[in-house]
Amino acid sequence: MTEPTPTEPTPSGPTPSAHTRPPFATTPRGPIEPTGEPAIVPPARWDAIVADLADRGVSGTPELVSAHAVTWNNGALGCPSPGVSYTQALVDGMRVVVSVDATTYDYRFGTSDTPRLCTR
Repeated sequence: MTEPTPTEPTPSGPTPSAHTRPPFATTPRGPIEPTGEPAIVPPARWDAIVADLADRGVSGTPELVSAHAVTWNNGALGCPSPGVSYTQALVDGMRVVVSVDATTYDYRFGTSDTPRLCTR
């Protein structure tokens, strides 16, 4: 019997097969609905929404439809974009829905005051 050389792998036991490995756990998308209590929109976040709407060419005064504290499943904030990678950790944030001239806008916040408009 020969000793393994540095270029040969040292045996470390049997290689697990597909039948012995546990299945991968997946998490559902979401949340779609708020997971927290109704919340008051902080002034910095409201100002950010108003500025974002103005940047998009939306005129008119936004009216608050709803605001809820949310714990998102990941950095997509419940609104993933195809082909984009996101932090895979719980993110405390907020969902704010506003209306301007009968059009509804669904904004998502993570831990910062930067709004993300969800268009799906």
